[in-house]
Amino acid sequence: MKLNDHRYTYASTRFITAAAVAAILVFAQEVAVATDKDAYEDRTQLRIKEIRAKLKITPAQEEQWSKVAQAMLDDAKNMDALTQTRVDHTQNMTAVDDLNSYGEITDAHADRVKKLTPLFVALYANMSDAQKKEADTLFRDGDPKQTHKKSVGN
Repeated sequence: MKLNDHRYTYASTRFITAAAVAAILVFAQEVAVATDKDAYEDRTQLRIKEIRAKLKITPAQEEQWSKVAQAMLDDAKNMDALTQTRVDHTQNMTAVDDLNSYGEITDAHADRVKKLTPLFVALYANMSDAQKKEADTLFRDGDPKQTHKKSVGN
């Protein structure tokens, strides 16, 4: 009986993995194609302003906040460049090219988060308890306008 359980688990794992790869292939291209450079940068600027307002950044925190905001802007520009390259080549990509392109984008995003984190940690350390509570809620729950975060399970 245990042998059947292992076969079932193995088959389930293969199915879930195949579904995840299929989702990446389908949705990654749609995200890349839907991206507009100016709109992406405008959304980033707007998001920075919204976060700053919600966190009630004080004049004493402005220097640290500006580093966080600049890192977010740098990330937006970098992601835009990678995404635009992906869009420009989408019609000629093989499946392997597509996966590699998507991997470059996700790696770049992960690298930028690693650069942003210590900057935000420094800012967070100088926040009031009320600001920290707001930051915790903001990061945990995200932007209510972005309903995809909740549906994906983040």
